[in-house]
Amino acid sequence: MSKKKPTVALIYDFDGTLSPGNMQEFGFIQAIGKDNDEFWRKNRELSQNNDANGILCYMYLMMQAAKVNDISLKKESFKKFGADVELFEGVTEWFSFINKYGAEIGLDIKHYINSSGLKEMIEGTPIAKEFENIYACSFLYDVDGVAYWPAVAVDYTAKTQFLFKINKGIKEVSDNQKINEYVPEEERPIPFENMIYFGDGETDIPCMKMVKEHGGHSIAVYGDNKKKATAYKLIKENRVNFVCKADYREGKDIHAVVKRILDKIKSDIEFKRLLNVHIKQANK
Repeated sequence: MSKKKPTVALIYDFDGTLSPGNMQEFGFIQAIGKDNDEFWRKNRELSQNNDANGILCYMYLMMQAAKVNDISLKKESFKKFGADVELFEGVTEWFSFINKYGAEIGLDIKHYINSSGLKEMIEGTPIAKEFENIYACSFLYDVDGVAYWPAVAVDYTAKTQFLFKINKGIKEVSDNQKINEYVPEEERPIPFENMIYFGDGETDIPCMKMVKEHGGHSIAVYGDNKKKATAYKLIKENRVNFVCKADYREGKDIHAVVKRILDKIKSDIEFKRLLNVHIKQANK
């Protein structure tokens, strides 16, 4: 009987990590007659003037603007906007390549989204099927399927809770019981040292640092020179392990880095198994 392959979680932010911009900027903002700068300026003002959560504010502005501009607030409408979201080069092919490499060295690769963006829009992208779970903001819908209130708002601190859900194999955002139950480290489906976190900005810092400090690996990605400066600042501050350009095409730097991390994870797992064999022998 063959051993079950160890599971490795690749966890991604979305905006700025898999996509070169905020997802609202690829159609939705234009559909409500605004430009990107105007929408986000209004969001900052609403948040600062009311000392309010910026994520809840952008969700509120989306709902209000959609109503004013007679844009459907049904889930299918958000998914249609998601279909227009631009992705970095190589993203669509990335998952099959990494899955194949993981299988070749005896690892089961699972992909997760951990985003402050909108789940309904991510579900409309061509890569949605690649993810084991999508942890992101979402709306509540009435009996007619129309969004009327935020269901989940994910800011930088909320993101960290989803790492523990992945660690314990919990998919439900609403779960407040299993997440707090004691589970021995060796019984958790995905140890922190088997995690690789991909992020690009400030909302990812707590997650990137947490994964790194718990024995996993964090990669700061960048799409332009401004983001590049931010990414290198993070590695200088010892908050991430690696910095890579957000170019996911085969042969690019991020491929080499992730393959070596996977090699290390596999080697560490084999080392622990060997160590446990010798410890058990000594205790007979």
